[in-house]
Amino acid sequence: MAQLSDDCFAFGGALLPLAEAQARIVAHVAPASGCESVALSAATGRILAQDVLARVSLPPQANSAVDGYAFRHADLSLDASTNLPLAGRTAAGQAPALVPPGHASRIFTGAAMPDGLDTVMMQEDCVVDAHGIVLPAGLGKGANARPVGEDIAAGQRALRAGRRLMPPDLALLAGLGHATVDVRTALRVAVFSTGDELVDPPHPLAPGQIHDANRMMLLGLLTRLGARVTDGGILPDNARATAQALRAAAGAHDLLLTSGGVSTGEEDHVRAAIAAEGRLAFWRVAIKPGRPVALGEIAGTPLLGLPGNPVAALVTFSALGRPLLDRLAGAVYAPPPALRAVSGFAYRKKAGRLEYVRVTIGPDGVAHRYPKEGAGIITSLTESDALMALPEDMTNLAPGETAPVIPLGLLHG
Repeated sequence: MAQLSDDCFAFGGALLPLAEAQARIVAHVAPASGCESVALSAATGRILAQDVLARVSLPPQANSAVDGYAFRHADLSLDASTNLPLAGRTAAGQAPALVPPGHASRIFTGAAMPDGLDTVMMQEDCVVDAHGIVLPAGLGKGANARPVGEDIAAGQRALRAGRRLMPPDLALLAGLGHATVDVRTALRVAVFSTGDELVDPPHPLAPGQIHDANRMMLLGLLTRLGARVTDGGILPDNARATAQALRAAAGAHDLLLTSGGVSTGEEDHVRAAIAAEGRLAFWRVAIKPGRPVALGEIAGTPLLGLPGNPVAALVTFSALGRPLLDRLAGAVYAPPPALRAVSGFAYRKKAGRLEYVRVTIGPDGVAHRYPKEGAGIITSLTESDALMALPEDMTNLAPGETAPVIPLGLLHG
């Protein structure tokens, strides 16, 4: 099990800046995963365990990028058309034709270049007559021919350890001749919701109850990131039952993830369970939405307690859960890239905290604030395009100013 080091975080009343919380996760949480070999078809979202060096060059032999005619550039006249007799024909997958000096050869896209030939003229730029092929002047040496190793040369590093594998990575691995890849063992994550007000759909609602939405969102996020997820269900508003359930799950998982129960209310029992059963690392982070987010450990297993409101749960999962997961899984965390958009609205905020504002981006590139801003409004996630990230030192945003935006799709894994 990964454990938080003894001196990792100081707990106090001050809000912890997000960047500091992320840096401390990297500094004080050790990777929990082992390694295993998996088929490429099962490797999407998994973490590469070691560097991959190219075992062959891509492409392994020079080939044509077009349908046309291959020839030696030295046979091409520099200032007039050139007539060359034809010899041979090479299609993709065939052994290249033997072409005598002073001749051109018919060739097709992807076909290996005949020995000694270095340039290809597109078929639509040529004229075929009774004597062979007429090539216009002016084509540069090597045109329309892909050299050996144009993509990557044998022996070069193709992929770096710690990379989360995506479909283009699998294409590169397959192109280099791999059928399997060594990855870090998938994290085992137990997910819980908390609160007597929650019931699982489709059970009917009693007065004061709502259907549990967060757990389905978190299970989906974790699955897309390649975790092996255990659905821990809904924990009641009971301190003893909460502590027992978390303690029981700790031994069989690399991470415990909860939503709700981390604020200051009398029925918020997750933070108390951490304090009673393990150690509380930090509790409040200077972001909105999502300030009440707790990191600690129970029985040596890290626990991340997210807020109960769905918007805050998604924001904190992206801002803190994703770097924590990557660290535990041995991945190199890279924050989602922020673009810039022109604000179509005015906004005021407190200094000292990072605020995420839900926006839609118009065809003109102008960002418009979603009309409902509550942290519990799920449609603000389904109908917005991005989060506008307003930095800690900003207090006023005026229409026409630019600000960074993070597309919501990048927060989904």
